[in-house]
Amino acid sequence: MSGNTNSYESPFCTRYASQEMQYIFSADKKFTTWRKLWVALARAEMKLGLNVTEEQVQELESHINDIDYKVAEEREKEVRHDVMAHVYAYGKVCPKSAGIIHLGATSCYVGDNTDVIIMRDALQVIRRKLINVMNNLAKFADEYKNMPCLAYTHLQPAQLTTVGKRATLWLNELLMDLEDVEYRISTLKLLGSKGTTGTQASFMELFEGDTAKIKELEKMIAEEMGFDNVVAVSGQTYSRKVDSQVLSVLSGIAQSCSKFSNDMRILQSFKEMEEPREKSQIGSSAMAYKRNPMRCERITSLARYVMIDSLNPAFTAGTQWFERTLDDSANKRISVAEAFLGVDAILNIMLNVTDGMVVYPEIVRRRVMAELPFMATENIMMDAVKKGGNRQELHERIREYSMTAAMEVKQFGRENNLCELIVNDPMFMITKEELDSVLKPENYTGRSAEQVDEYLEEYIKPILNANKDILGENFEMKN
Repeated sequence: MSGNTNSYESPFCTRYASQEMQYIFSADKKFTTWRKLWVALARAEMKLGLNVTEEQVQELESHINDIDYKVAEEREKEVRHDVMAHVYAYGKVCPKSAGIIHLGATSCYVGDNTDVIIMRDALQVIRRKLINVMNNLAKFADEYKNMPCLAYTHLQPAQLTTVGKRATLWLNELLMDLEDVEYRISTLKLLGSKGTTGTQASFMELFEGDTAKIKELEKMIAEEMGFDNVVAVSGQTYSRKVDSQVLSVLSGIAQSCSKFSNDMRILQSFKEMEEPREKSQIGSSAMAYKRNPMRCERITSLARYVMIDSLNPAFTAGTQWFERTLDDSANKRISVAEAFLGVDAILNIMLNVTDGMVVYPEIVRRRVMAELPFMATENIMMDAVKKGGNRQELHERIREYSMTAAMEVKQFGRENNLCELIVNDPMFMITKEELDSVLKPENYTGRSAEQVDEYLEEYIKPILNANKDILGENFEMKN
């Protein structure tokens, strides 16, 4: 519980998201980045011959971090403009440079460029955590690649797979997300210095129509802020489709993690697998015996929020008028931040769960053996045909026996007696010993183990080897 109990505080900050991600969307990160952009602008203007001195640039650079928020807040009450309030506050501590701060720029020079920088930095955190989750799942897939388990279609037992092969399905969706994250990081561009409607008219005035210098100005600013380039054309803002594209990637991660968490919740209901839990963890206030999948339920819950939140920038992008409107601002400062905070929280829990998943081999095998007789009927039938049996007659007999056995299980709660029915029927020409040799789960998992080896070797290990320096991250659940 936070110390502030008499006003609303976002659960993302008090319960879910990491301090690292919270800082990226903090006031300090935002406004120090504004100042870094003003420094980059002044430095570029100085180098390109405007009336800006090295002393002024150095003065600006030496006061990036000492922001007087009280001065800025008081000024904003007067002028009703946050950027000009911070220009004023910056000028108060940089008196020699006050007259050249923000020279030629419009508000979106600091606002939009900062938003892109923040999204880039946040995506890099997401990328790191995503790779660590993938590392955990890769280890799990390799460890359990040979363990047969039931595979489902329509949530009905269909054939056998292995516990490890199923983990590669979770892993592969996260790989798709990683590819999207890396693409977005690599293609993010700064807005640059485009002016009020994107025409750079103010810079044409400052540089007396020297287009080459205006283009060089943007290049220098981009390089100083760690970008290869700026957007080619824009109105006052960068296209709000960028926010939509980034949140679409975050939604994709949420979708993948929700799929994983729902599978885990079902497996925990089957008692085949469990998420990790603390020794003193309480599952239910009323039912002391319960072991609820609370961590995976939280993943599902947060993922639902992120997936729905991703619609916000889509609508915002679609309703921008001409060179810009301001109906984006209030929405984007909430929706973009909370999507990142939500996915950060999801990946934290994923780090925890995937690092300590528990498998119960005896339960897994018992559930396999309860269904295996049905799955083995085709092999039994083919063996009988090889011994001279009639395929059509055998098929009909197996169909009848399968329905009888299923009824025994479902209606009367008895054991599956399909094998007994088959052994006692001379049409199948099979002994109990021969049938037992057929009913080996390992014979029905196809290429599962081989697929795991191939997938990890070809697709996952190269990524993990290339990112060894960031592996080993974990997360301890505190609530």
